[in-house]
Amino acid sequence: MQHQRVLILDFGGQYNQLIARRVRELNVFCDLLPSDMSLKKIKEYNPIGIIFTGGPNSVYDADSPKIDRGVFELGIPVLGICYGCQLMAYTLGGEVQRASTSEYGKAEVTYSSSRLTVDMPANAVCWMSHTDRITRLPEGFKMLAKSQNCPYAAFGDEERKLYGVQFHPEVNHTFKGTVILKNFLYNICGAVGDWTMSNFVSNQIEALKNKIGDKKVLCAMSGGVDSAVAATLIHKAVGDQLTCVFVDHGLLRKYEADEVMSVFKDGLGMNLIKADDGAIFLERLKGVSDPETKRKIIGEQFIRSFEKQAKAIGKVDFLVQGTIYPDVIESGKGKSAVIKSHHNVGGLPSVVDFKEIIEPLRDLFKDEVRKVGFELGLPKNVVMRQPFPGPGLAIRIMGEVTEEKLETLRDSDYILRDEIAKAGLDDKIWQYFTVITNSKTVGVQGDFRTYENVIAIRAVTSVDAMTADWARIPYDVLEKISTRIVNEVKHANRIVYDITSKPPATIEWE
Repeated sequence: MQHQRVLILDFGGQYNQLIARRVRELNVFCDLLPSDMSLKKIKEYNPIGIIFTGGPNSVYDADSPKIDRGVFELGIPVLGICYGCQLMAYTLGGEVQRASTSEYGKAEVTYSSSRLTVDMPANAVCWMSHTDRITRLPEGFKMLAKSQNCPYAAFGDEERKLYGVQFHPEVNHTFKGTVILKNFLYNICGAVGDWTMSNFVSNQIEALKNKIGDKKVLCAMSGGVDSAVAATLIHKAVGDQLTCVFVDHGLLRKYEADEVMSVFKDGLGMNLIKADDGAIFLERLKGVSDPETKRKIIGEQFIRSFEKQAKAIGKVDFLVQGTIYPDVIESGKGKSAVIKSHHNVGGLPSVVDFKEIIEPLRDLFKDEVRKVGFELGLPKNVVMRQPFPGPGLAIRIMGEVTEEKLETLRDSDYILRDEIAKAGLDDKIWQYFTVITNSKTVGVQGDFRTYENVIAIRAVTSVDAMTADWARIPYDVLEKISTRIVNEVKHANRIVYDITSKPPATIEWE
């Protein structure tokens, strides 16, 4: 089944992945692809609508990203957001100038009646983030919204179904911003809302049956929700043709290896083999400090470990991974920026000893994966398991990974998780963990001078891992965590708390 699709062209704005999330939440499938996509490729994609994202550039700069004017002649509805709306106006003959007063943050907007603004109040708060503004509309367009400092906060050519909004309807700060996106998708593009997780499950199982046939499949099982859901989808499709391999790379949290075997082998009855390759991984990581190099080493060794298990099992044609859409986006897609190479995307070696790698969740955001998990009947403790990166503790240790640092990190992380659970916050915080930094500081313990690496606590709230805010852990809970770590953990004398959101930071430190 081919779903209706919306094409989101990425011009480099900070909220671009959030636009894709909002479209998916409205039951319409979309892809976030580079803005330099050719007109031919856009036609081949066959979208019901196109969205231009925001971006940091000024449209009149020579090196700023542009768009083929032919996009507006395809008869496909277009919505430009922030830079995207300025680019639309500029390309079609309007005028964009540096604003005398920039708008960053909340601003009150007055709306006019149109198909884009159905069910919007006459006046409402929206989220602005722009230095330039449109001062003259192209021919055929009319003003649909304005603010005190922005005469064309929204505009449109209703006949050609071309619309632009200077503000960001995708962020929560814009009152009823989702309504504007819904109006574009349903009132203007004619969406029917055929992107649901129940449809995804049935379609994916059928597709997997057809692809795999009677061949054997090996699944990379990490113990996280992504690999668990991927493995369950494959098992529903081909049953005993699937063998799951859990590679213990020696970089797991305290007691985690035992928990994985207990949940998935004993609890869910999966054909699960454990490969104890921790010594191999640690040997290959010896002397390595660069985070990208660590990720690539781990990614390659994962594949080599799976190849070894596959040969022991017999002829295996397919390798299954729990890669999800944020992994693909952050590892760079087309000419998009590489934020970090995920071990299962940018970290894969160029040659692998399998016919094909199957990634059934590659198009899904994290919360969509969880919905699929529940559709498949997986228990809550599996579906809602706290995210844990494939490279494990290697990217929570700044610099070289050593046995001593791993012991310190495991013990401090265990205390953090224990106290968060005791405080009843484990269901309220998306992800929480400790990090060993490369900065050493002086301490005094038992009247003796100590000189140890600072340990940082990272705790965030999120929905899909694309954006995140630091968790407001009560001071008394933080005090208990800090006191326990410095008293109970070797090589710990100073604890700090990371209060940076994503963006600008990522959730992991490396």
